[in-house]
Amino acid sequence: MSETNTGNEVINSAENAAANTPQDNAGSGKLSPALKKELRNIFIYILIGLCIMFAVFFVIICIFPEIKSNEEFEYWKIALGGIGGGGVAFLNFLLMGLTVQKVAADTNQERARSRMKLSYTYRYLMQVAWIVIAILVPCFNYISGIIPLLFPSFGIKIASIIFKKN
Repeated sequence: MSETNTGNEVINSAENAAANTPQDNAGSGKLSPALKKELRNIFIYILIGLCIMFAVFFVIICIFPEIKSNEEFEYWKIALGGIGGGGVAFLNFLLMGLTVQKVAADTNQERARSRMKLSYTYRYLMQVAWIVIAILVPCFNYISGIIPLLFPSFGIKIASIIFKKN
């Protein structure tokens, strides 16, 4: 649910990626070079976030040995939840970037607005579905499945602070 928690940072990043898109790529579903760069950055943010999250889980399990006896905190469940959550976060950003490219190429503003709203709704439902799956399916640690949904927005915010992007 990174989009609702981040304000406009994630959407602005996708719009920036689509802003430099040539018109022939914008409506065709191909990834523009700018969107590819942003997707690479998002992938890196997710990987860094997953590494930090896994390290924190490991430290917590080492500090509190009673947690280790809990089936919910088995290492493989934590890893599976994190990888699933990271995949959903990346897919969300990819779909948003493709939608922004199509909207940027569309000359009909009403259709573009409708397409963006529909995309937001589907992507939001996808994230909610993942959260429900992460909570209900016992092979996932739900905490490690939900936290990665926030990594793209955290990564964008931290990168904007570090690299002074506006």
